[in-house]
Amino acid sequence: MAEVDVSQSKGKQKHGGKKKKKRIAVRLDMTPMVDVAFLLLTFFMLTTSMSKPQTMEINLPPSKTTADVAESNLLTLRITEDFRIFWNIGTEPPITVDGKEKKEKLINLGRLLKDRNSANPKLITLIKVDGKAKYIDMVDIMDELNINSITRFSLAPMLDDDKKLIGTL
Repeated sequence: MAEVDVSQSKGKQKHGGKKKKKRIAVRLDMTPMVDVAFLLLTFFMLTTSMSKPQTMEINLPPSKTTADVAESNLLTLRITEDFRIFWNIGTEPPITVDGKEKKEKLINLGRLLKDRNSANPKLITLIKVDGKAKYIDMVDIMDELNINSITRFSLAPMLDDDKKLIGTL
């Protein structure tokens, strides 16, 4: 593993009468350490299971399928390009979710969803997101639904009629 070279050299002294200290040469053999490193590397490579990517399963209905829902059981959320959130139930006029920052709006939306769904267990949430909105905004809304255990929801594009209704067109 390691060798110590203790060879004595006899030669002329330098520096006027001072004896030079003997240097002991140490040579380390790195072969066993490399062997152990490769053994560990192959062990971990062969025993580690690769993680599968996690995806969200979405069940899509067949095309041109309609479902009749009572207006009193439909909560509509409209999300604009600048992340303003409007909500209404049935044909009521849309109301804005309060909050200055995105996080505050999401917290208030979570409270609203929890209150409305506890009051009406048959409530279905319809999410309409503006086409120019950021993808993360829709993901944040869906996360808020998931946090509040709301499983009955649907996604739809925001139409021009919706934009007129909330006054952004």
